[in-house]
Amino acid sequence: MVTRDEIDREIAEGERPDRPIMRMLRAIRRRIERRPGLRRAYRVAVAVLGGMIATVGLLLVPLPGPGWLIVFLGLAILGTEFAWAKRVAAFAKRQLARFWAWWQARRAARPVAGA
Repeated sequence: MVTRDEIDREIAEGERPDRPIMRMLRAIRRRIERRPGLRRAYRVAVAVLGGMIATVGLLLVPLPGPGWLIVFLGLAILGTEFAWAKRVAAFAKRQLARFWAWWQARRAARPVAGA
């Protein structure tokens, strides 16, 4: 079973600012920020794409499969441009971590079947 510390370490490793992809994305971002028209178009594109992905995820939640994962992906995309989406995604991560801890404690406390 994967522990919370292992997950936290993997997330921190993936978000390190010195990674080549992060440097490339920052350079692209600087170019976009220099042009107001391009910045506006970029924000609209992010809003449409992130909103569509989050909406599709919400539609898929009742079905078997990765519905919530798709919702979180949409929120992550929206969070790159909108502070409210970043706050919602952080709140959702905290709630998911609380649920996961509750679920693991519940499973640990359950008697073993067949014993």
